[in-house]
Amino acid sequence: MCMDRAELRKMLELKLNGKGRKLHFDHKKDSVRVEQDMNGKGVTLSINELLRRFEEKGPEALDQSIIAIDRGLKAMACAPHLKGNEDRIFPVIRSASFPNQTADGQALVSREHTAETRIYYALDLGDACRLIDKRFLDQEGMDEQALKERATVNLSALPTKIKKDIVRNNTFYFISMNDGYDASRLLNRKLVADMRAKAKGDLTVAIPHQDVLIFGDIVNPEGYDILAQMTMKFYTTGALRITMLPFIFDEKETLEPIFIMANKRPIPGNDTN
Repeated sequence: MCMDRAELRKMLELKLNGKGRKLHFDHKKDSVRVEQDMNGKGVTLSINELLRRFEEKGPEALDQSIIAIDRGLKAMACAPHLKGNEDRIFPVIRSASFPNQTADGQALVSREHTAETRIYYALDLGDACRLIDKRFLDQEGMDEQALKERATVNLSALPTKIKKDIVRNNTFYFISMNDGYDASRLLNRKLVADMRAKAKGDLTVAIPHQDVLIFGDIVNPEGYDILAQMTMKFYTTGALRITMLPFIFDEKETLEPIFIMANKRPIPGNDTN
């Protein structure tokens, strides 16, 4: 299954152009910028990444990506408020390489998490979400610490269903509610405490992409090999990737990335916060 750049360009122009928007193709960077006419806000898309999704998952995956982009652009065009929508504020986990500011240079509200990940904060708009930047926060007259605390409370109130699978005596727990906050549930302290209470071996966790959270109760070396393969598989198929490295909880409940060598015990990474 193959699509060339000319075909992709026609598709993007058909589905994203108009509606008060403009598309700017940059052939040197192999990207396209989609902007709103009314405020100049928009997104920059990697042509290579879109083609990769088509080749790996087919036309439906590409359509889903374009729908998500369209919803995000619609969210940018509206003027949402934090006040009155406090119950729709949530923390989201992104990779450490994720931009720390908006396209127009506004610093995003965030905090440190691990060497591989960082926590941002988003306002849920239904079909999309808007990452909260400090200018938006100031305009709404909301305190940053209060925002973070409210996001944590909202996260803990989200429903969570867990699927269980046992492989070679190792138990894996999967959370995939597809609400945009599956990986974020790692920040739910009660959930982590429950997982720790169940664990008979080493408690591990993987957040390969936004829409899955995997806890592993690892009791033998084979379990680490399985965890590595599982994490990589989910990472390569995720729409919003986070990290292909799983983590282990130490005695202080600190997350430490682990590098898993085939048929061997894991090699811990650097200590993280």
